[in-house]
Amino acid sequence: MTQLDDNNIPAPCSSGDGLEIKDHFELFHTEPYQDLFEYKRQFEGAHSAEAVAEAAEWTKSWEYREKNFAREALTINPAKACQPLGALFVAAGFEDTLPYSHGSQGCVAYFRSHLTRNYKEPFQAVSSSMTEDAAVFGGLNNLKQGLENAHSLYQPKMIALCTTCMAEVIGDDLGAFITTSKQEAHIPEDLPVPYAHTPSFVGSHITGYDGMLKSIVTTLGKGKKTDTTNGKFNFNLGFDPYIGNTRELKRILSLFGIDYTILSDNSDAFDSPNTGEFKMYNGLTTLEDAGDSVNAEGSFFFQKYSTPKTQDLFAKEYQQPTYNFRPFGIKGTDEFLMNLSSITGKPIPKELQEERGRAVDAITDSQAWLHGKRVALYGDPDHVITLVNFLLEVGAEPVHIVVTNSNDQFEAELREILTASPYGQEATVWGKKDLWHLRSLMFTEPVDLLIGNSYGKYLWRDTGVAFVRIGYPIFDRHHMHRYATLGYNGAINLLNWIVNTILEELDRKTIVPSKTDISFDLVR
Repeated sequence: MTQLDDNNIPAPCSSGDGLEIKDHFELFHTEPYQDLFEYKRQFEGAHSAEAVAEAAEWTKSWEYREKNFAREALTINPAKACQPLGALFVAAGFEDTLPYSHGSQGCVAYFRSHLTRNYKEPFQAVSSSMTEDAAVFGGLNNLKQGLENAHSLYQPKMIALCTTCMAEVIGDDLGAFITTSKQEAHIPEDLPVPYAHTPSFVGSHITGYDGMLKSIVTTLGKGKKTDTTNGKFNFNLGFDPYIGNTRELKRILSLFGIDYTILSDNSDAFDSPNTGEFKMYNGLTTLEDAGDSVNAEGSFFFQKYSTPKTQDLFAKEYQQPTYNFRPFGIKGTDEFLMNLSSITGKPIPKELQEERGRAVDAITDSQAWLHGKRVALYGDPDHVITLVNFLLEVGAEPVHIVVTNSNDQFEAELREILTASPYGQEATVWGKKDLWHLRSLMFTEPVDLLIGNSYGKYLWRDTGVAFVRIGYPIFDRHHMHRYATLGYNGAINLLNWIVNTILEELDRKTIVPSKTDISFDLVR
């Protein structure tokens, strides 16, 4: 590449008659763009390729790992999102409910795009559109106008209101603002407006999920508590990105013949049918059922660490028994079904017993490829426990476990699980760490497999470790959210994703003719 100057700046353009249109995967590799990138590097005074390569190599060392783990004031690629995302996510599961973000327009646009990119579905949410004046004088006027416009235009049965950083920093009082809005007739007095304070600078998306769910139940259940139960059971899956799990759970409960309420059924909200007609609201949990949930026989929660406040509400305020199960993998599903049978007095359906046999058979078929594989993984607390349990079940060895939104209780439970298994003896739990920490761990103590959301692809690129996409978000693959990971059928899906990733990686490593292809086998 020759030295470039201001009089010789390359201009990227198509060749020929100007009608050629290239995909960006091809376009940016063409010579005009490559010349432009080189000019940019010269203009910025970038380091040489050799210096960059030398620094990159150093970041793989133990010396760099020690410096990396010594940092305190910087987070690089945390394995979590912020509170409002969880609040908007849970609100979408209720009938005719409009998620509302009290803050700037850019914040709600980010959350909408985040969910849309994962589910490939349009996500409806509105904002107070706060700007500089609201940041100084408060967002009351924005909220009053916003609530009035939202109700008038979109006719929701409920508006679920959460905050962003701007509203929290200036101390906006949502409870008082909502009361004022109703008193001044901006919205009807009887319109339910549950709210949660969700500052992004503390907690994570699971904190926002819990705060909003608690507020929705409290708001809709006000004055509904009776002396008798309604004969139903409540079920909540937590911040579970797999809408296939909600549908699988409903199928299981139907096989049992159990009368139930799913607290936040957003399966259609994130996987609605294309009928040619736009439907604004697709939440399936009716407001009536949500309000009556306070009279249930009991409540089941599948994510212990995503719903502590909501569980406490049901246990203390509504005097309900609450149950924590993780019906994933063979053991987790066994425990859930046996306890569900004991609690409800209903036998385990034969169909589920047969599904168990198929899942056990599938694991038996693939277990040899999984046994002893060293695994790095990351995600939310309950998500990670679920994966660890499954990995231990198939004889894989979790080694590096990163949970950015960790807590002491979770870490104690996870270490107990690992200690009890011969396959968990080398595991290390890294709470409050991020994916740049995980990169150091994977270079200094290599593993065979990485499991996590789409952000792990940068670790895959750097380390070359086989990568299984499980979790949220998954932006760079399609339709993963439609599958179930719950129950025996979900166990087969988890097994399928993991073992076939291992086999694909094995093919890639045995593909060189007359050198490595002696093991390029047709039958695996």
